[in-house]
Amino acid sequence: MKLLKHILILFSIIFIFWACGSSPINTKSTEKEEPVVIANDSLEYEIIIIDPGFTFFLNSVAQQEGFYSQSYLEARNRVWVLEWNNRARNPSRFNSNVYENIIDYQSTIDYGYEVNYKLFNYFLFAQQKYKMSLGGGFRTNRVN
Repeated sequence: MKLLKHILILFSIIFIFWACGSSPINTKSTEKEEPVVIANDSLEYEIIIIDPGFTFFLNSVAQQEGFYSQSYLEARNRVWVLEWNNRARNPSRFNSNVYENIIDYQSTIDYGYEVNYKLFNYFLFAQQKYKMSLGGGFRTNRVN
């Protein structure tokens, strides 16, 4: 009877650890992920983002289009582009694998809502993924 009690306790402990364990990461969703294209054809402007996980972030985590005003997105993007470009120009201080390219974003050009929305969300995604802050007072810790 004592042996049966110990076996039941052992199985209970094993079950608790198994039930509380994390589920495996589904890598198939990011392995064949298509790049996200940010473009405004009338301005001949295009950014292609091939960072794994961004498509999922944009479709599942990001606020829906229309949540932020275009002027809000433009204000955030101006701040974040300046900081991003500063880091891209200083590869000895910042990870050149993260900050690979300068972003040519000019505050005097109206890129439209979609470009600003996707660029804004890429910055949110990158800050969360690479555990960095581009400044501007926007917290990215709401992202899982």
